[in-house]
Amino acid sequence: MKRPALTLFLLLGTIFGLRATTSPIPRESPSAQRGSVATVNPIATQAGLDALRAGGNAVDAAIACALTLGVVDGHNSGIGGGCFMTLRLADGRLLTLDGRETAPTGATRDMFLREGKADSKLSQDGALAVGIPGELATLAYASTNFGRLPLAQLLEAAAKVAEIGFPIDSHYASRVRATRNELAAFPDARTIFLRALPTVPAKGDLLKQPDLAKSYRALATQGVDWFYRGDFARRTAVWMQANGGLVTAADFARYEVVPREPVRGTYRGYELVSFPPPSSGGVHIVEILNLLEGFDLRAMGDTSADFVHTVAEAMKLAFADRAKWLGDPDFTKVPTGLISKSYAAGLAKGIRPDRATTVAGAGTPPFADADFFRREQSRHTTHFSTADAEGNWVACTASLNTSFGSKVVVPGTGILLNNHMDDFSAQPGVPNYFGLVGAKANAIAAGKRPLSSMSPTLVLKDGKPILSVGAAGGPTIISQTLLAILRTVDFGKSPREALAGARLHHQWKPDELHVEAAFGDAVIAELRKRGHQVVIEKSLGAAQAVGLAPDGGFVGTADPRNEGSAAGF
Repeated sequence: MKRPALTLFLLLGTIFGLRATTSPIPRESPSAQRGSVATVNPIATQAGLDALRAGGNAVDAAIACALTLGVVDGHNSGIGGGCFMTLRLADGRLLTLDGRETAPTGATRDMFLREGKADSKLSQDGALAVGIPGELATLAYASTNFGRLPLAQLLEAAAKVAEIGFPIDSHYASRVRATRNELAAFPDARTIFLRALPTVPAKGDLLKQPDLAKSYRALATQGVDWFYRGDFARRTAVWMQANGGLVTAADFARYEVVPREPVRGTYRGYELVSFPPPSSGGVHIVEILNLLEGFDLRAMGDTSADFVHTVAEAMKLAFADRAKWLGDPDFTKVPTGLISKSYAAGLAKGIRPDRATTVAGAGTPPFADADFFRREQSRHTTHFSTADAEGNWVACTASLNTSFGSKVVVPGTGILLNNHMDDFSAQPGVPNYFGLVGAKANAIAAGKRPLSSMSPTLVLKDGKPILSVGAAGGPTIISQTLLAILRTVDFGKSPREALAGARLHHQWKPDELHVEAAFGDAVIAELRKRGHQVVIEKSLGAAQAVGLAPDGGFVGTADPRNEGSAAGF
């Protein structure tokens, strides 16, 4: 099935007025002086690279990647979902754009309870699972304020991909197989993803999405209002009313992107810039790094039982805080003390080097009743990173939540809708799809944004970016991003080496330490000896990164665990 991919790369080059490369795109790009792109899919990487070559900047490249990923990696993300974008602009400004979904106006705290118990089926599939999408609004905001290329040009490029079709990768095929029964329950999803592919889809099968192509072109000609205040909003509202949903056209019309102040922290002389609440990712990456700063991780070695044990103990403490304190800062008082170094130093005293500890619950950070995060006053999921020579760096994580989101495709549009209502705490102490528990801070409320683990992060040294990184994979997003930073800062590894290293994850509840088998039998045995309930994983998540090369150029890296790619010029 190489022919469809070759045709597609040539077509992308034609759209941008360029001659696209016809050679395979590697998972790590060589050092590039003008810019670099890393995504989970080579077609999306090519789209981002072509945007750079057409005169766009890193913001345009990120938008091109996002729109194309909504076609070729549409089981993970798309304009029917949400995103978080962390930016460092050429003039030195640092900012984050919150494109998280919001709960519809008709949402209530107990909307997923039946006979007093949370029904996860309702929050994961179908009409009630859908939050108001924010990705498109975020891409449009970034394009208008920080990009160079017309959004319509980037939409047309992605529309061409949807129109002529693309060869699905092995992960896409496996997701169709795994969700076949759920997709079959929704007519348009069934038509697009089941009837258009073989009964047992495989890598290389061609998937065309003509309705999605039409929707992208409607956006290109009519603008984003087509989605939020026009035909798409009306179609969605009609379907929702007929199928027991709560989303209305008015909900779409009132959606807004929220610029927020980034979470800022330091670690061993480096600066961290990450995403604030309603993401838990940035807060807890900084909190965990604060916890670990007093330990000599480099002396331990990043493949040792000591390293895994120490990092896992720090993760447990942060995830316990997540369950109590984190939520939408426009509804919930999230203490800034969570990222206090003194708070972390106190918690770190409880980490025993020889034994796994039981974390009873959240700590109490300083000024927990007085100082809060606020909005700025002025594998499931996907992550992509871009950078350019002018000094623009982007880390963006986008998601529909679980595979194919709610499984709902708005009739005639080809647009899949998210199921991010499952990211709320439907009932205190009841886990969501990813096993995460929450409390009052993340309870459902009309217009509220559910808590997320998405962690698009920039690492700076002496005020200049050296790494853009993030990941996909539910709560493991936080641990993947953290490990990439640790391996960059503590161990001096390249982006490729940082992403290739063995991974671990602990989220407090359930009390399980997940480790990749690559750590080896001896390390795993020692962890069990220290009291950890170890779960061995073949692979944990998918991360992408762009970093600085030794020669001052850019090097992009896609996770070696998947079929992503990176490119630069």
